Amino acid sequence: MRPMTDLDSLARPRTPNAQRPLLGMTVLAVEDSRFASEALRLMCLRSGARIRRADCLTSARRHLQVYRPSVVIVDLGLPDGRGEDLIAELARALPRVGVILATSGDAGAEARARMAGADGLLLKPVASLGIFQQEVLRHVPADRRPLGPYAVQAEVIHPDPLAYRDDLDHVQNLLSHDRTPDILSYAAQFLASVARAAEDTSLAEAAAGLTGHCPEAGIARVMGLITARLAAQAAL
Repeated sequence: MRPMTDLDSLARPRTPNAQRPLLGMTVLAVEDSRFASEALRLMCLRSGARIRRADCLTSARRHLQVYRPSVVIVDLGLPDGRGEDLIAELARALPRVGVILATSGDAGAEARARMAGADGLLLKPVASLGIFQQEVLRHVPADRRPLGPYAVQAEVIHPDPLAYRDDLDHVQNLLSHDRTPDILSYAAQFLASVARAAEDTSLAEAAAGLTGHCPEAGIARVMGLITARLAAQAAL
């Protein structure tokens, strides 16, 4: 990875405050889910931070050749590789990004993320504004935190349902054109994570069937559920 520039660094352009504790920061979200990205966008907006998104490792590396964000949030399951690899690159880079966080729906992923060099893990689904703010702030330098106490936000973030539709459409397209084991494994973890975030329990459970003993039956069930949901949203 080439050295990152200081176009977006930890140099303080504005002072964070109790209402907007991440004011002046830029967050790079490396996240392939539109639904999860929309949740992060809303949380950054409420917190005063700017956000940019990369949907894969390749796109993230292009971003990082141009600017240095204050915070990078990396999904561990990406379509073109492991998030841990990017985290390791960021942890070794000089100057280092101020805060490197991993995100995953697997609580057991924290050890892998920290071994790669992450400062912490945001466990999906990330819906609580307060949890998001606290996890970022506990890793930033003291002079970048709000002066004095700030209120822990109890707000629960609800992303636009259209973003969930985009994710379902993505899985449908994947399974329509490629059913190799690697694609099925990726689709299973992606769909399970997104469906849990959307509180779609039946689809989250069905996602496990994509890598089960009879993947064709699992694919048929998932495709049927996705088709039904897309049709229902289109009818609204």
